[in-house]
Amino acid sequence: MATPAMIRHTTRMIRVLSRRMSACYTRPLANGTKGERKRLVIAIDGPSGAGKGTIARAVARELGYRHVDTGAMYRAVAWLAQERQVPAEDERAIAALAESAQLDVGDRVVIEGRDVTSAIRTAEMDRAAATVARMPTVRRVLVARQHALGQDGGIVMEGRDIGTVVFPRADVKIYLDADPAERARRRAGDPAHTGGRTALADVATAMADRDRTDATRTASPLVIAPDAVHVDTTGVPVDDVVKTVMTVVEERGSRAMG
Repeated sequence: MATPAMIRHTTRMIRVLSRRMSACYTRPLANGTKGERKRLVIAIDGPSGAGKGTIARAVARELGYRHVDTGAMYRAVAWLAQERQVPAEDERAIAALAESAQLDVGDRVVIEGRDVTSAIRTAEMDRAAATVARMPTVRRVLVARQHALGQDGGIVMEGRDIGTVVFPRADVKIYLDADPAERARRRAGDPAHTGGRTALADVATAMADRDRTDATRTASPLVIAPDAVHVDTTGVPVDDVVKTVMTVVEERGSRAMG
């Protein structure tokens, strides 16, 4: 016969197990059912001006996941190299900075204790980051850091090589794109990136140059992963793009949960 002590112990164990089980469930899926939580790795790639940052942040908020802008990591390293007067062509020295620097990329971008959130969003840093991103040694260092950030899932990571290099087995891969003219208009409307340039033609030319650099660089070129879902954001409201991506997340998440 069970004693009062045994009953109390059993009751406590049931409560503990109930809490643990409840933690294994996520919000209802698209079909209204509940599924066991699998903290997904969501990769969002695409060219400049496609809306990666806006969409990735919104999806991360919706899921309660961490958002990581890998482009900000390259920008922060480029900023630190300039701050320490490291020659732009010294790949080994810049890779050493990328490996040793204390770097936190979240709502704010902080490197070596300096908040560079605004400082890295300039036309000058656009160019500097593009140079750094072409360096294979630097990319290997930062890809390793990016992989470590997402190894436990629960992350929405944006960049240009997330679904192909950083997380080739990501649970969800999205490739955002838009018409070049629209991407240029979006970027021209962002003073932090244009450095005061107001001529749309100048912005479009700079963006076309960056597109060529990203697509033709030897280290991790910008390509669409074969299993990525291509989403064209041309003329589509942000909320609608977020809904499209969330539908993909829920469908892929359901498959991942088996």
